[in-house]
Amino acid sequence: MASGDTLLIFTPLNNEPPASAYATLDIRNQHSVLDFDAASNESAVFSGVMPRSYGGGGITVYLHYAMSSATSGTIDWDAAFERVGDQQQDIDNDGFASAKSADDTTVPSQCGLVDVVAITFSDGTEMDNIQTGEGFRLKITRDAVNDDAAGDAELLFMELKET
Repeated sequence: MASGDTLLIFTPLNNEPPASAYATLDIRNQHSVLDFDAASNESAVFSGVMPRSYGGGGITVYLHYAMSSATSGTIDWDAAFERVGDQQQDIDNDGFASAKSADDTTVPSQCGLVDVVAITFSDGTEMDNIQTGEGFRLKITRDAVNDDAAGDAELLFMELKET
């Protein structure tokens, strides 16, 4: 696989919600979505294995989302990786690396219109040093405390691409 190829795709049905403050599964016109509240930060967690085709570079996370009602304002998204790996993480505890953000993204002018936001991670500590073939988790959070878009943000797809 060449740099820039898609490594993994996650959908709302792949979410493993945290114990609290989690995005909720919903349906919009037969599309599965995860609803992230506008009043408080909510998260979704996705587990995967870094494909053997991963070349060890950085990763860009593309979030495909729509707004349930907002047609103006901005939205903030955070993403953080956790390396599970081979004897790397005690799964009784969380060990996510520091979050990276896509802040002050203007929402589409029509609710239901899909926008795509990119969050770029360098290889190494920004990705919690995940290696080829290792298990990992990726936490996505709507930073609702710091954005000003009204209503739910609805996550439809997430793509991980080597950059």
